[in-house]
Amino acid sequence: MSETSTGLQAGLRRRHMTMLAIGGAVGAGLFVGSGNVIKTAGPAAILSYAAAGLLVLGVLRALGEMVVARPDAGSLAGYARMALGPFAGFTVGWLYWYLYVILVGAEAVAGAAILAAWIDLPQWLLAAALLLVMTAVNLVSVKSFGEFEFWFASIKVAAIAVFAILGVLYVLGLWPDSPGGLGTLTAHGGLVPNGAASVFSAVVAVMFAFGGTEIVTIAAAESDEPGRAVARATSNVLWRVGLFYVLSIFLVVAILPWDDARVLQSPFVGALEHMDVPAAGTAMQAVILTAVLSVLNSAVYVSSRMLHVLTRAGDAPAGLARLNRRGVPVRAILLGTVAAWCAVLASYLSPDQVFRFLMNSIGVILAFVYLAIMFSQLRLRARLRREDPASLTYRMWAFPYLSWLVVAVLVAVLVSMAFMPEQRSQLAASLAGLAVVAALYPLRRRFGAEAPSAEVPGPADPIVSGPPVT
Repeated sequence: MSETSTGLQAGLRRRHMTMLAIGGAVGAGLFVGSGNVIKTAGPAAILSYAAAGLLVLGVLRALGEMVVARPDAGSLAGYARMALGPFAGFTVGWLYWYLYVILVGAEAVAGAAILAAWIDLPQWLLAAALLLVMTAVNLVSVKSFGEFEFWFASIKVAAIAVFAILGVLYVLGLWPDSPGGLGTLTAHGGLVPNGAASVFSAVVAVMFAFGGTEIVTIAAAESDEPGRAVARATSNVLWRVGLFYVLSIFLVVAILPWDDARVLQSPFVGALEHMDVPAAGTAMQAVILTAVLSVLNSAVYVSSRMLHVLTRAGDAPAGLARLNRRGVPVRAILLGTVAAWCAVLASYLSPDQVFRFLMNSIGVILAFVYLAIMFSQLRLRARLRREDPASLTYRMWAFPYLSWLVVAVLVAVLVSMAFMPEQRSQLAASLAGLAVVAALYPLRRRFGAEAPSAEVPGPADPIVSGPPVT
């Protein structure tokens, strides 16, 4: 197993990276959270998912350009620091760490709720067990993380593929007692029953469902071919979004009326029950548990690597950067797990106040991170084109026009949330989190280690050579 320039081990193989890229696009939100989106926009939720997917595709293309040109562990904070300065690197890094630490706790709670239907134990104990298991997986080695994520992702992909096959058979009238056709799409108030504004409102919620697609760029630092792995992953986002989200949501609303009560409970289970598929509920609950464990596994990994990057930049205590003999940042993993424990305790001790605030506070952090990615790409592209044009082998489309368009849409999404009562609390709590992290930066400057230079590395540093990757 080779070692990277950061001391981390290059233990992730091509198959790990492929399934990590696919699995990152499919979380439990697709199987459960999509019900709220369908209830908001009706059958036009298909358009909401497609629009949000294109937006995230633009962000990932911009991120991929930077990763291919300058492979860097924990790329999100690394590129913000490189392009926008140490304040941006500090803020983005800690916000992203906080996002995934809270997500670890939330997914442990969600997984425990599912297991409680099958195992007669207190939910807090089941949540603790899930946290311990996924922490142990990540402590073993990065290869262990990759293997678990490979199989988790495989189950999710297989489940969606089976659902797609059954759904297509139903729509074509080849399923027993199926009427066939697409009449359900328009039979309950039309394709856009709640008006065009509802489609945009749903985009706001859907955009955050795609969180996790960027994980592959962080994992690239521990793969054998970081640049090529990211280029392949980001290039294939479009078909993944089209297959996993747009097609599956299209089939759900083509099978099950959008105003059916089962949509809010679990649209996929409701669609399968509508088709009279035996044991649909139990099978889908198992798939949802797999999706939850996948996100939990990835969140433990991502939070530890981001903290590792923060230590390298002097933005976190240097002792947290220490690796064991297998190249695993043990202390960074354990600190994230302890913070996640606090979130789990809050979910049981103060579910309606502390835990709700914690969940709201991470609601739009991803939008802040996406904006940082876009501004970093705009700044870094200009510098690389001037100082090291040979490194730009994988480029953002229609630069700079598409980059600025993505920025404009992200800003429009954030502004629109201020006028949506159901979204306003998330925006306010996330802005409060951003303000707290930003306010800590003066303390970091006073008491922290001297930050490394934020200059773009020279041509002697690792880059991906060869013809442009498209």
